[in-house]
Amino acid sequence: SEAFQKGGRKGAKRVMIVITDGESHDSPDLEKVIEDSEKDNVTRYAVAVLGYYNRRGINPEAFLNEIKFIASDPDDKHFFNVTDEAALKDIVDALGERIFSLEGTNKNEISFGLEMSQTGFSSHVVEDGILLGAVGAYDWNGAVLKETSSGKVIPLRESYLQEFPEELKNHGAYLGYTVSSVISTKHERIYVAGAPRFNHTGKVIIFSMHNNRNLTIHQALKGEQIGSYYGSEINSLDVNGDGVTDVLLVGAPMYFSEGRERGKVYVYTLRENRFVSSGALIDLQSYQNSRFGSCIAAVPDLNQDSYNDLVVGAPLEDEHQGAIYIFLGFEETVLKKYKQRIAAADLAPGLMYFGCSIHGQLDLNEDGLVDLAVGSLGNAVLLWSRSVVQINASIRFEPSKINIFTKDCKRNGKDATCMSAFVCFTAIFLSAHFQTASVALRYNATIDERRYTPRAHLDESGERHTQKGLALLAGQEHCDRLQFHVLDTADYVKPVTFSIDYELEHPESGPMLDDGWPTSLKVSVPFWNGCNEDEHCVPDLVLDARSDVPSAMEYCRRALRRAPPDCSAFALSFDASVFVIESSRRRVAVEAALENRGENAYSTVLNISFSRNLQFASLIPKDDTDINIDCMTEDKHPNKKVCNVSYPFFRAKAKVAFRLDFEFSKSIFLQSMEIYLIANSDSEEKESTKEDNFAHLNFHLKYEADLLFTR
Repeated sequence: SEAFQKGGRKGAKRVMIVITDGESHDSPDLEKVIEDSEKDNVTRYAVAVLGYYNRRGINPEAFLNEIKFIASDPDDKHFFNVTDEAALKDIVDALGERIFSLEGTNKNEISFGLEMSQTGFSSHVVEDGILLGAVGAYDWNGAVLKETSSGKVIPLRESYLQEFPEELKNHGAYLGYTVSSVISTKHERIYVAGAPRFNHTGKVIIFSMHNNRNLTIHQALKGEQIGSYYGSEINSLDVNGDGVTDVLLVGAPMYFSEGRERGKVYVYTLRENRFVSSGALIDLQSYQNSRFGSCIAAVPDLNQDSYNDLVVGAPLEDEHQGAIYIFLGFEETVLKKYKQRIAAADLAPGLMYFGCSIHGQLDLNEDGLVDLAVGSLGNAVLLWSRSVVQINASIRFEPSKINIFTKDCKRNGKDATCMSAFVCFTAIFLSAHFQTASVALRYNATIDERRYTPRAHLDESGERHTQKGLALLAGQEHCDRLQFHVLDTADYVKPVTFSIDYELEHPESGPMLDDGWPTSLKVSVPFWNGCNEDEHCVPDLVLDARSDVPSAMEYCRRALRRAPPDCSAFALSFDASVFVIESSRRRVAVEAALENRGENAYSTVLNISFSRNLQFASLIPKDDTDINIDCMTEDKHPNKKVCNVSYPFFRAKAKVAFRLDFEFSKSIFLQSMEIYLIANSDSEEKESTKEDNFAHLNFHLKYEADLLFTR
């Protein structure tokens, strides 16, 4: 009786088993012991081992009588005898069945009902009670029970036969290894239970349980790989907080892939009250034994985007140190790629199996954010959530455009156009608990970041770049004034870019930036082009050109000095389009004029091309104009010139006259000469006015002979 004074629950059946191979030496006390056992309601099983008696030929009658006296009545149920010690194994099953039947639900003694159920192996709280997994029930096929205020609800074994047939009863499905529940689109609570050993691949059932012990299975989800332990971990997630379950997650932590026990978490989405496969979560780090999915925890919104999130444990990663993965909810699903990986190796030395259990429902440090508690071997690790802040940035300029026509300041002794950029930031904390918080920010400002040579410099640094720091109070705008000046440049058409990128001054502590929010900004400040209000310059370039090469008639009159009647006869001997090149005059001049009858023309260019029998000599502006024309030869095209006219822009209503001089080649003689002049700009001229943008001079030639007679 003393042996039962500690450890047994009130009302529990008490069992004593006596196995002996000889008579007792304290027989005078035997009657008293048996009497006390009867009072304490101890069921006694006695086993007589006759090996000693049989080997020595001794009559065992007295021995057997004593053993029967020890056993409870009736003897046929509580007394056993075996011929020798080796025969003990033959009575183990029979003895076990009789012991289990003391408190069991099955009276036929050939199988177990709830005797080895291990009720409470898993649990899940629901409105009207607690759902309990009983993996050992019904020969370890398992079952799910519910404890309510009005008593236990134990479904009949027959309720499971639809998905757990009788012929598979010896497979040990372990139904109830994990239990959970979901809320259907009809706002009804439906239960979920996993059976990770069913048919060796695992199964999950979605079912309803009624207080009359009836159980209705609505849907079954099956695993795909033998030994993966599909269904050993289950959780559901209401992503958008509308009260309806959006996602069911099923873990298969022993899923084997690429030669490793990596693990897998299956995702199912709710569609018309049925769960439909939606792929699996992606664990990019687990090219190792990981057991990803050993624990799945649905947690409230961690990144403060109004969607609930998910944390998955991988306790075998990093040589069994472990890690957890955070997956973010979005709309009505879970993003498959993890957002954050937290490894035990990065937290503290000595942690093992980190991620074997996870809980995330409480605000442990009272900062308004839900925190995580993560289990490891012999330790619990608390992880504080961090507030999330969004930084809104803006840039405005004074004046709003760069006026290159007015130089209003001096920089480095030169006239320049000076500007101011106002760089403004506002910090928005996503959690209402942090509306009076502050955050330190660091930003970089750069002008024309993609250009090799910037067109403006910051006054403070004298360069295109500067870095600054500042402190932001939640909800309050802070602006810095950055002054800069525009340099003389070859490009006044494309706007000057002003870009900033920013980050937290202390990214390892305090709030963290919303990684879905921009952390850079680029704006452009245009040049004022002096055009109409629409800032769209429409020029109208007009080009005119004529040559001084004489026709046959002009050559006759001037060079031959003949009378008009004679020159008429001379000219008739040539084609009317023929021009004569005099031997004493090997140059040709082109008188040209370029006019802009429209608005400012930016980057105006005059392209000159000419035939091989000509060599470019010069281009000379006329009439003391202040308009510059600078010409360059293209290396690969010696018979072409590109001339910039009044760079950077050719003013509206401006006109420039100039003279082009060419020399005839002394080695190349062609029957004609050609000169093309084409004017265009970066501004968009109307197609209807482009016809007068070019001039084409084409002359058929005759050369005057240059003869010298000697004796």
